[in-house]
Amino acid sequence: MRLENKIAVVTGASSGIGIEFSKKLAAKGALVYGLARRLNKLQEIQNEIGSTFIPVEMDITKYVDIQEWVNKTFSDNHLPHILINNAGLGYFGNVENLSVDDWNTMINTNLNGVFYLTREIVPLMKKNEDHCHIINIASVAGLLGNPQISGYNATKFGLRGFSEALFKELRYNAIKVSTMFPGSIATHFFDNAEGSDTHANMLQPSDVADTLIHLLETPDNFLINEITLRPLNPKDPEDL
Repeated sequence: MRLENKIAVVTGASSGIGIEFSKKLAAKGALVYGLARRLNKLQEIQNEIGSTFIPVEMDITKYVDIQEWVNKTFSDNHLPHILINNAGLGYFGNVENLSVDDWNTMINTNLNGVFYLTREIVPLMKKNEDHCHIINIASVAGLLGNPQISGYNATKFGLRGFSEALFKELRYNAIKVSTMFPGSIATHFFDNAEGSDTHANMLQPSDVADTLIHLLETPDNFLINEITLRPLNPKDPEDL
């Protein structure tokens, strides 16, 4: 796909890899709708990127709000080409200490929010004469379980299953579906994890975004439906 003049939707666009995805898409000439709850942060990003980044204040767990925004924004003359389901969060702890509220928040954001937006965007992509692409940002936690992240594991395993089914469902509609499974990325994601700090040997957001751009720019009949990203040496340099 040539990204120039393509229309992209990026969730979780106000922080971490969402910012990098938006920057690199805009640099390639795409029009980017950046969705997040923090409008002030989105506006700061727009000031940096320019008018090709459009801030959208949105809580993706609110289906009616998503539905209204999609109906207001898109039409037969303005159809999306790219959907990056990036928004996600994790709460950590032994299962008996994981609150019901935290469990529900992860399910609502990491799974329900992906479904809500995808459900509304797919019919528009089917109308698009160009090839389209959905990329879901999972985690290596969607490939293997580990203690104290059982809830997060459940959502990312679920996202993998949803993505694989969606890929098989949409492939004959000229819609690609890819899932990225990154390891630890140097973002604020680990702020909620006791004893976990970012360091230089984690994956860098810009590198992860470069990989996303590569997936999007593959030839139309070439699909990488799953890709795992890991640091070669994941240890904190201070511990070496």
